[in-house]
Amino acid sequence: MQHIRFFRDLTIEDVPSVGGKNASLGEMFSRLTPEGIQVPDGFAVTAAAYWHFIDANGLRDKLRGLLEKLDRLQFANLKETGAQARSLLLEATLPPDLAEAIRQAYRQLAGNDRDVSFAVRSSATAEDLPNASFAGQHESYLNVQGEEAVLKAVQRCFASLFTDRAIKYREDNGFDHMKVGLSAGVQRMVRSDLACSGIAFTIEPDSGFRDIILISGVHGLGENIVQGAVIPDEFYVFKPTLRAGKNPVVMKKLGEKAKTMVYAAEGSTENTINLETPPEKRRRFVLSDKEVHTLAEWSLRIEEHYGKPMDVEWAKDGQSGELFIVQARPETVVSRRNPYQLTEYKLTDKGKVLAKGQAVGNKITSGVARVLNSPSDSDKIQPGEILVTDITSPDWDPILKKAGAIVTNKGGRTSHASIVARELGVVAVVGTGNATQAVSNGQTITVSCAESEVGKVYDGALHWTERALDLSGIRMPRTAPMLIVADPDKAYKLSFYPNQGVGLMRLEFVINNAIRVHPMALARFDTVSDEAVRTEIEKITAGYDDKKQFFVERLAEAVATIACAFYPKDVIVRMSDFKTNEYAHLVGGQAFEPLEENPMLGFRGASRYYDDRYRDGFLLECAAMKKVRDEMGLTNVKLMIPFCRTVEEGRKVVSLMAENGLQRGVNGLEIYVMAEIPSNVILAEEFAKVFDGFSIGSNDLTQLTLGVDRDSDLIRHLFDENNDAVKYMIATVIQKARAAGVKIGLCGQAPSDYPAFAQFLVECGIGSISFNPDALLHGIENINLAESENVKDGMTGNDEINPAVRDNTFVKPAPITNRQWKEGDNEPVFFK
Repeated sequence: MQHIRFFRDLTIEDVPSVGGKNASLGEMFSRLTPEGIQVPDGFAVTAAAYWHFIDANGLRDKLRGLLEKLDRLQFANLKETGAQARSLLLEATLPPDLAEAIRQAYRQLAGNDRDVSFAVRSSATAEDLPNASFAGQHESYLNVQGEEAVLKAVQRCFASLFTDRAIKYREDNGFDHMKVGLSAGVQRMVRSDLACSGIAFTIEPDSGFRDIILISGVHGLGENIVQGAVIPDEFYVFKPTLRAGKNPVVMKKLGEKAKTMVYAAEGSTENTINLETPPEKRRRFVLSDKEVHTLAEWSLRIEEHYGKPMDVEWAKDGQSGELFIVQARPETVVSRRNPYQLTEYKLTDKGKVLAKGQAVGNKITSGVARVLNSPSDSDKIQPGEILVTDITSPDWDPILKKAGAIVTNKGGRTSHASIVARELGVVAVVGTGNATQAVSNGQTITVSCAESEVGKVYDGALHWTERALDLSGIRMPRTAPMLIVADPDKAYKLSFYPNQGVGLMRLEFVINNAIRVHPMALARFDTVSDEAVRTEIEKITAGYDDKKQFFVERLAEAVATIACAFYPKDVIVRMSDFKTNEYAHLVGGQAFEPLEENPMLGFRGASRYYDDRYRDGFLLECAAMKKVRDEMGLTNVKLMIPFCRTVEEGRKVVSLMAENGLQRGVNGLEIYVMAEIPSNVILAEEFAKVFDGFSIGSNDLTQLTLGVDRDSDLIRHLFDENNDAVKYMIATVIQKARAAGVKIGLCGQAPSDYPAFAQFLVECGIGSISFNPDALLHGIENINLAESENVKDGMTGNDEINPAVRDNTFVKPAPITNRQWKEGDNEPVFFK
């Protein structure tokens, strides 16, 4: 009977002997360290040693009898049962042969290093299986020094098999208590107390998107991130560009990292203590880009080795500066869900926002708030009530399983509360900072995670709608259905919708929400004279000495996130199209924007880009797009110019972009133009020489064709995309684009609202139609219907264009010939 097994002698097949955690450590140490992945050495005290300990002290029958008395309906005596079971093990004695075997292994591992310390972790024999994760159910002990301390920690690990939460977990998952053994892993400590540590998921943990690695990190020991005691730094890494050798870090989020866990002073009753993190350390990322790259490569290799998404723990040694993998287990929650079966939630009214934090999941729920301070308050919460507390740990698990939602002051997306919420399928808002003060005990609240990455807690019981979606098996039409996307936080979820890419990504949403500062106020910060504005900009751009770099990185990260989500399909990014009144509302904007009587027809779109009043701001946009395409390798990003009034203006903008590293045709770059002004239609052949394609902006095209201000309530009833004149313009530009051999699509609501409009576009030969996410499925249905009608009529999408709709309500324009205008002619001739 083996009581001790060193990591070098273990593989993943040894789970029955040493549990999932230790078997995985042995697998990595023996198989992956030769590839350069660093795993601290150690040994496992086997499950056989645990049973030897149990039998040597005559504990089997005592434990079995104790557990038979457990109240399995209400679990009213869970605390008492757990305490008695743990006492039996803690008051027992390690058999002499087992104690000596541990001492011998300790001496072999420690060598002559008297200052060495160890982590002693529990590893259950039913742990980290594909259908169950015992993570956090048992105890681990850090900074354990000396033979006797290790012996004591091993025995305490044995006893932790009977924590209240572990007993309840086994009951909930159908495990026989007396058939689950426990192994204790003894592993050299990485001095992350002097550096940093964290977690890496090789799958995006909310959406289930499999091409992202999410690395989270905090200063000091990793318990703070596991417990959710702090908001960590986050690094999003894209696997395809990691493999391709490009910069794969598509987004970085700076966490507040308020606490740093370090070793306690010698002689202390505790092994570790939590200290306040100095402000200057909070403002720094815990990892360099190179270190993020290394951890991502290791995590990806671990995933490939195991053949499944993984939950990896890492640590950096502050003495040597080296990185280590200290644990890896299969991800057992989101990877098992079907991302194509989901429910869409949408609030139908709004209330007072009491607290905001990070959203976990995408649901909405309401109920009675129960503000609790301790796991001992479990009798105060009824099933379905909403738990509001400061922070959770595994001791809270029996309470969490009662809760209809979870709201915490502290924690991040990889904290204990977040992980359990995903496992239970309940909504959670973590890291609010103030929920326990903002929400009263017994108050009715609504918790929403359906609006964005920011979860909100509202006062009262609000109303919402739910729509079940089955995204699998949807028949895709020949006409490409694409998405209109603005919010990067929703990109990974939207990637599972049936689509052929993103037909329109608006930069305005990102500039308005993630940047918030006028681009020119960043490009020419030295000229900003208003002290209040300067102070606000300094606050927003904290951590960036170069204000321009703040804009470039934030914008690049947002675009890269959406590009990753839909890679390798096209993501067409429209350069900024704020009007002057909208730009003026950004921080510092009033000093750079003129006051216009009619901003809709004023200083907007392409006209801004080469003008000295905005040129420097546009160059920042160009720098961000170049970073996404060239540095990050996301060449599926295509660019689009809005509101381009003349062909000459188009040439100026394209030339300016080329001067700044964005040249058509280089590295596959395509530049499109919005067809939203009558001049774009009338001179479509000439615009097609300057650009690679068109996207019909039906709102502006309708407004300018009919002479209707779409912001005017007085004449809004005249705004109609189905008007014959508008449809004439659309049919004309589609035909001209096809004749010129360039791409053409349309972005708008009408094809999903009106089947006849979709029929009209299909018959005209449109290449793609882009929809808002909530209209996509209906839009695809309408396109399929239109295409099936065309088949009945003997038409296909490649037949000659017939712009007449089936009900004959649209007056067919005269056929448009191929371009007849030659250089030197006074005017183009469009009609025969």
